[in-house]
Amino acid sequence: MAYSWDNRVSFVVKYLYDIDNNGYLDERDFACLALRATIIEGKGEFSFSKLQENHHIMLSLWEEIAELADFNKDLLQDGKITVEEFKQAVQQCCMGRRYEDFPQAMKMFIDSNFKMVDLNDDGVIDADEYRFNCITKFPIDDVEVVDEAFNSMLSDDDRRRGGLTLSRYEELYAQFLGNPEETSAVYLFGPLSEFFNEFES
Repeated sequence: MAYSWDNRVSFVVKYLYDIDNNGYLDERDFACLALRATIIEGKGEFSFSKLQENHHIMLSLWEEIAELADFNKDLLQDGKITVEEFKQAVQQCCMGRRYEDFPQAMKMFIDSNFKMVDLNDDGVIDADEYRFNCITKFPIDDVEVVDEAFNSMLSDDDRRRGGLTLSRYEELYAQFLGNPEETSAVYLFGPLSEFFNEFES
């Protein structure tokens, strides 16, 4: 159950998008994501021009998700997207699709996310960077579980390169969201737990 499609999408909402942890998505979450991306990419340094760039990416993503997820047409009233609405949107625009076929703003977010994880800017997410990203996103009490998840995700080519390139990250991200099967992509964000489903209740 920890790596079911349902649980994976719940994880994305809770640990990647719902920055204020209030149980739903709104425009403020994506403004916070823009600032987070700017500070992490700058390794603590703040760049206003980089913030503007990230703000454009994140608010475009919000608008795209909002348009896809607003099934009951109440977004204009409350400005919120529930977990269930987000899942329906992901199912509609990502299920069974490759990265190239994802909505443009989502692709921009995925590429931006890669940059945040690739701390040394060498174009490869290695074991240390993966470990750091996992441990700062959700509670983990055993580093070996994280390392096992990383190794389980790698192909032979990934091992030769020492980790994930951007194109490989894009491919795995698309599988994480768009493939109902439990492939090696389920480890993209670390060792998931079933408790992510508690977010829905």
